[in-house]
Amino acid sequence: MLAEALEHLVAGIVSHPDEVSVKDKDLRRGRLLEVRVHPEDVGKVIGRQGRTAQSLRTVVAALAG
Repeated sequence: MLAEALEHLVAGIVSHPDEVSVKDKDLRRGRLLEVRVHPEDVGKVIGRQGRTAQSLRTVVAALAG
């Protein structure tokens, strides 16, 4: 569920929404959601000073409960 929500959020930000993919990995330290986007969209996902990426982390953490 979290991977789908994150994919939907990122697809709304980028110029190439068809090239967004999110992988869900379970690691020893916890869960990892890996986002892949078109190279032209990397800056949009990261944002200025990483603010967009941090906001995405905050939303996903709130959804995770």
